[in-house]
Amino acid sequence: MNVSLATGSAPSNGYRWMQLIIGVVCMAMIANLQYGWTYFVGPMAKAHSWDVGAIQVAFSIFVALETWLTPLQGWIVDSLGPQRGPKLMVAVCGVFVALGWLINAKAGSLEMLYFGAVVSGVGAGGIYATCVGNAVKWFPDRRGLAVGLTAAGFGAGAAVTVIPIQMMIAAIGYSDTFFWFALGQGGIIFVVAWLLRSPLPGEVPAASAVKVLQSKTSSTPGQMLASPVFWLLYVMFVLVSASGLMVAAQIAVIAKDYGVGQTVLVFGATTLIVAGIIDNLANGGARPFFGWVSDQIGREYTMAIAFTAGGLAYWLLGTAGTTPWTFVICAALIFFTWGEIFSLFPSTCTDMFGPKYATTNTSLLYTAKGLSAFVVPLANVMKNYTGSWHAVFAIAAIMNFIVVAMALFVVRPMRLSITASENKNPVGQPAE
Repeated sequence: MNVSLATGSAPSNGYRWMQLIIGVVCMAMIANLQYGWTYFVGPMAKAHSWDVGAIQVAFSIFVALETWLTPLQGWIVDSLGPQRGPKLMVAVCGVFVALGWLINAKAGSLEMLYFGAVVSGVGAGGIYATCVGNAVKWFPDRRGLAVGLTAAGFGAGAAVTVIPIQMMIAAIGYSDTFFWFALGQGGIIFVVAWLLRSPLPGEVPAASAVKVLQSKTSSTPGQMLASPVFWLLYVMFVLVSASGLMVAAQIAVIAKDYGVGQTVLVFGATTLIVAGIIDNLANGGARPFFGWVSDQIGREYTMAIAFTAGGLAYWLLGTAGTTPWTFVICAALIFFTWGEIFSLFPSTCTDMFGPKYATTNTSLLYTAKGLSAFVVPLANVMKNYTGSWHAVFAIAAIMNFIVVAMALFVVRPMRLSITASENKNPVGQPAE
């Protein structure tokens, strides 16, 4: 038993930071499942004469399960309680992560590859949901920063292993690379999982330490789903996520259409390579940065700043992004003003509906990412219909501006009203 629990005293501030660091490590260990996948596709296609499109079905299966199963996994974590829930879910999912890539290593058919995607998708989703849920629970006073750092970890693991993965594939083949990374990533997750837990009542800073609007009660998932505010947040998440995914999924195509993709910029690196590196850094850095800003000035005001800048960035890419360096700069601005959705929305959701069921509730909101993915193909339809990317960027900009208006003129007034009502009539279950 942890000393703080045995004595009844609150854990030190360092203890909750340790919990956050463990969550970041776990997120880094699952990053390659999504961001490292692309390096295995070519070697698999060559080794088995599989169609690349058929191989990528496995990736779609992974993303679907990583997203859509998280509410169930979050509910399991919350139901098992703060002591058992996080560690058991992450430990079991660490085994799933390892098994998924071990299956990929030995897959001799597309069907087996798809099965590996199912297993790894289940594992990644459970770890993602648990780590985000733990971050928002431990840091009510720095919720935006905490979940931003956790979400940034999802890209950090891939960033530091890009070169090792490519070198290993070239040296020992894709199958053995899958095998050793499966053991390494899954093993680390399984070991550190047993150190995780959620806070008990009284173990986090008091409400007086919080600068942003936060509910005094914790809503169950059912109560949250019955709230109009949740569905407003959901629509906002879909709009911003879809606009960013439309560019993220097409960035190479856009660069090619602009005629800048293969232009050498620096140290032999092409525009597309430079953009890819900078975009990943911008995407990851946006999460803790805007999360921290939102802890200081409020979620809605931060959304207004970020998504207004995002709308302008889409417009700039469509009008001024046709030279190599302007393309790199405009694309970076888009990713910098898009990545923060993975810190702002979970933080806002927990502010509104309390921490007790946060793992489940933030996971329900996270399914908006899965829904927004279905909008991505419409970008190609619009581009083919109009003959250029201008209409796509204009629509993306408008989607961001709509979210700004919703944040400032709909969601914030509703939250102020709810807070005033709670202060006037303090009823319900205290936040835990």
